[in-house]
Amino acid sequence: MSENRPWLSNYPSGVPANINPQSYATLVDLFEETFAKYGSKPAFSCMGKELTYKQVDKMSRQFGAYLQSRGLERGDKIAIMMPNLLQYPVVLFGAMRAGLVVVNTNPLYTPREMHHQFTDAGVKAIIIAENFAANLQKILDDTPIKVVITASIGEMLGFPKKQIVNFVVRNIRRMVPKYDLPNAVTFSDALKQGKRFKLNQHKGSADDVILLQYTGGTTGLSKGAMLTNRNLVANMLQIRAVMSPFLEDGKEIALCPLPMYHIFAFTVNCLAMMEIGALSVLVTNARDLPSVVKALKSYDVTLITGVNTLFNALVNHSDFQEVDFSSLKITVGGGMAVQRAVAENWQRVTGCFLSEGYGMTEASPVVTVNPLDGSGRLGTIGLPLPSTDVRIVDEQGNVLGAEQVGEIQVKGPQVMKGYYNRVDETNSTIRQGWLCTGDIGKMLPDGFFQIVDRKKDMILVSGFNVFPNEVEDVISGHPKVLEVAAVGVPDDKSGEVVKAFVVKKDSSLTKEEVISYCRENLTGYKVPKQVEFRQELPKTNVGKILRRALRDD
Repeated sequence: MSENRPWLSNYPSGVPANINPQSYATLVDLFEETFAKYGSKPAFSCMGKELTYKQVDKMSRQFGAYLQSRGLERGDKIAIMMPNLLQYPVVLFGAMRAGLVVVNTNPLYTPREMHHQFTDAGVKAIIIAENFAANLQKILDDTPIKVVITASIGEMLGFPKKQIVNFVVRNIRRMVPKYDLPNAVTFSDALKQGKRFKLNQHKGSADDVILLQYTGGTTGLSKGAMLTNRNLVANMLQIRAVMSPFLEDGKEIALCPLPMYHIFAFTVNCLAMMEIGALSVLVTNARDLPSVVKALKSYDVTLITGVNTLFNALVNHSDFQEVDFSSLKITVGGGMAVQRAVAENWQRVTGCFLSEGYGMTEASPVVTVNPLDGSGRLGTIGLPLPSTDVRIVDEQGNVLGAEQVGEIQVKGPQVMKGYYNRVDETNSTIRQGWLCTGDIGKMLPDGFFQIVDRKKDMILVSGFNVFPNEVEDVISGHPKVLEVAAVGVPDDKSGEVVKAFVVKKDSSLTKEEVISYCRENLTGYKVPKQVEFRQELPKTNVGKILRRALRDD
């Protein structure tokens, strides 16, 4: 660790300078202790149904035993593709107990995106919400997947709510397109069958990769960040160290509106909140603002995580003003920059400071966060977590002083092992133990950090990374397109949206055609919201398109 850590003097009382990432050898070891400690307390809630720690413990054992009974072995990959449902933590811990590597998958992925991730990771099993099973059917035969398990939204809710919810979802709202997966079993059946087998619990090590979390990284196509037991245990303990002076074990209620397949909610909500014995209230669809408000009215929520766009939408929702926030202690924003106006409005309405943090998938993900004692500063990403070093370097790798602008680099036990099957990209991203984030920022004299700019070309839509290369690759496949460039442009709702600059090959091409084509091949947040036709695109003397010039325009 660097000896120059000016941020330590601004740590709130009770927050240590370091954590011991070797406190637990594996994530499973940590949660064995958690299950035993908080057994009868509620662990997760969704749509009014609660699961206790004891129930998650029991069902995850059954699910893990089922996976082993299907021939899955240590190190095999299992994709989890569902929104926030009670099945998620059961599947997660069951898979980990069986020694499998979890591959979180966005359920909104198109068949093309699913195919890339599943084949790249070598996924052998998948549990998928039935709403998205029709897309899996389209590419299943071209993947290594041999075990398919489907889940329904109402499955865990009990009689008669289970039957009512599933009927509405399937027949009234028609949210489940017809699909044919002949050898698939339901999650409920998998649990029942798992009762017949004994789990051969895997005894792993700290360096075992247990999660492949796909990200664009700093450049290029989506690739799997290899996160180990040590990485995730460390980040959990770091988060605990920062939060514990302000929270009571076994007494907190955390609202989880962000999807747990996203690394922010995965680590902070699904893992760290469990570790302190909190009840996590899952919101299946955060875009359904009334459901978020309903959860806030139903529980005395003490902690909320989210992104700027969600906080902004909530403070502008009339019913949100009626919520009693007297129990709310902590609000943390991540995934994208928190706008000052949004933070100020949040504090005005809730009385709670909105603490902005910073992280990336490659760091499990949390790197910095504003102090939770009220001394946080708007416009900054706060202070590095315990056992975390952050520095600013110039293009030659020289370490810069306070107030000097350069690339943000990170070192700590939460930094990933590397990118799966991408040795060259790993070596260019992690240098002498330092994670090169590609983000541009500066350190203030007292150790607070600020983001000045982001990765040169990345577009950040509601906290999700969109890389121009992928969007351009899709659009260029349209027979009427000659050239294309994609950039991010400001948007009041999502921070940024994708804008495509297109040179036509066929003069009949319309904006609507471009957008429609993208919807067939890209997840919704990656689809351009704006399309501009041009006669030519600005280029360097070697023919590289100048995206910066387009952004400046």
